[in-house]
Amino acid sequence: MNISNLKLDLDFVRSQFPAFKDPLCKDWSFFENAGGSYVPKQVIDRLNNFMISTKVQPYAEYPMSKIAGDNMDEATELFAKMINAKNKEIIIGGSTSINLYVLSNALKYSLKPGDEVIVTNQDHEANISPWRRLEENGAKIIEWKFNLDNHDLELSDLEKIINSKTKIIAVTHCSNIVGSTNNLKKISKLAHQNNTIVIGDGVSYAPHGFPDVKELDVDFYTFSLYKTYGPHLALLYGREEILKNLPNQNHEFLKNEYPYTINPGGPNHEELASLIGIYEYLEILYKHHFGDREISILKKISKINQLISSHEEYIANPLLEYLSLNNNFKLIGKNKINNKNRAPTISFLSKKMTSKELSSKLVKHKIATRNDNFYAWRCLKSLGIDTNDGVVRISLLHYNTRQEVDNLINILDNLI
Repeated sequence: MNISNLKLDLDFVRSQFPAFKDPLCKDWSFFENAGGSYVPKQVIDRLNNFMISTKVQPYAEYPMSKIAGDNMDEATELFAKMINAKNKEIIIGGSTSINLYVLSNALKYSLKPGDEVIVTNQDHEANISPWRRLEENGAKIIEWKFNLDNHDLELSDLEKIINSKTKIIAVTHCSNIVGSTNNLKKISKLAHQNNTIVIGDGVSYAPHGFPDVKELDVDFYTFSLYKTYGPHLALLYGREEILKNLPNQNHEFLKNEYPYTINPGGPNHEELASLIGIYEYLEILYKHHFGDREISILKKISKINQLISSHEEYIANPLLEYLSLNNNFKLIGKNKINNKNRAPTISFLSKKMTSKELSSKLVKHKIATRNDNFYAWRCLKSLGIDTNDGVVRISLLHYNTRQEVDNLINILDNLI
């Protein structure tokens, strides 16, 4: 089957998300997906069933407990297969911020005074602050600045600052403000030539297609599951050779039990179990579009990723073109999606009013969006944008429609 000729069945997709029929939500165009996505019924059903039947301490012999533990393990196993990792390389924590803070606390023991850590000014603060704190342990923090003309992190600039003292590079896979996708595979190749660890933040990338972490060749990779159609949890992948040797951040008796060593307190049981529903949604999406032919989970995810990317490009490019050509607005980032060079996370400014004023006007037209710095205040500051007023951000997912985008463009035209 030629995927390039296959279109996403949007009616089928939206039928899987109860929010689109909910009285509170149904009349709104939901464009705040980068802050957290809607949830499909498969996740809701899994969570509901767990809370009714198996809300007990897991891993005992009685049936409610055994099923609870089995479901938690199944969720971890499924996500490992979805991103091409091993089960013991998967950590499910409360948030990306927490996961990265714990990871930085573990990695700090491997650093000597004078060792260098590279961070960027393009990232969300979750992948900056934990690493900048390592300065307290004697590390030298080097900032990799993005190009102000094309908003990209240039590999040539990284080549100028990486050296034998560089021990860690913390970099976003995709910016939550400018939308640019960074080539983690090339970054990892350069880093590993210098024996440098790469930590990739995929929070703004994964909602548009789950990554293959082995293909990217990163050492650590994290994303927020509540932005990929699930509950408020986050996934952290860690390369086993590194993960198993990290100092324990959990109870003393767990000191040799990775990945629990990097997950103090462990995951939320019911939310972890509900992650099975994310895979079940993607599985039914695969079968609806590609039939029942059995292939590996990783290959299914690849096909779904392509289908989703094609649709998101179709709905996002008209808005990008409109904002880039209209003199009343200033688009932040590239003006076209081409081969996933950027995400459909679209930030812009009005030249006629503040971001707060524009956001408030859009909300009155049932456009669910907001203005903010979205925890990427260093990025906004570099661009000369008021970090308090921030930008207006329209973040699209595959369940959004071209009609919603066209309606937004008409509203913007009438507001300016």
